[in-house]
Parts: sequence; C-alpha cells; structure tokens
Amino acid sequence: MAEHGPWTDVRVVLVTAPDGPTAETLVRRLLDERLVVCGNILPGVTSIYRWRGEVQQDSEVLVVLKTHEDLVAPLVRRVPELHPYEVPEVLALPVVGGHRPYLDWVRSAGM
Repeated sequence: MAEHGPWTDVRVVLVTAPDGPTAETLVRRLLDERLVVCGNILPGVTSIYRWRGEVQQDSEVLVVLKTHEDLVAPLVRRVPELHPYEVPEVLALPVVGGHRPYLDWVRSAGM
C-alpha cells in the first residue's frame, strides 16, 4: 500500500563527503545520535561547482539520509559540526509518497 498526498513527514537529506571513510563515520555518528534511521553511501560522484569565484571539480561520495521532519533542524545543525568541509552540502527534501511499511519504519526506527 502506498502513501500519497502532497508530502509525508519523512525526509531525505543529501550530504556530500570527500571520501567513503568520512561518510561512514558521519552516518554512524548520526545513527548513534538518533538523528537518522538510515544512511546510504554512494561512491563515484563527480561534483563540479563554483567556489570563491573559481570552477572546481572533485570526486566525492553522496550520502542519502532518511529521517523524520521533526529531526531535520537538529540534523542540519549537527552535520556541519561533524563535517570536514567549510560549507558542507546539507539539503533536506520532502518525501511526497512511498511504500507505507518503509515510511512507517523511518518514522519509528530508533526514534
């Protein structure tokens, strides 16, 4: 059974990291602090961006975090404290629908 509507109370938060070990440490800390219920680490991301007036290109990993809307604000505050970047990417996205048992798990797991 899918849950539909303009959005749910589940959020996906995207964070880039310089490498796998950094990403793994970040996800484990956030899990230990119960700010997320799951983190996927996707290697092989190439980021091309403008930084201080120059175009940069770096290899990174993408971390996809799953959490509840009530935890987004503390998560957005916590990631920069744990992250090595001066300005880390931390983007919270609403989940507009999904498989109800999975959404229920995100809502309840470890919270």
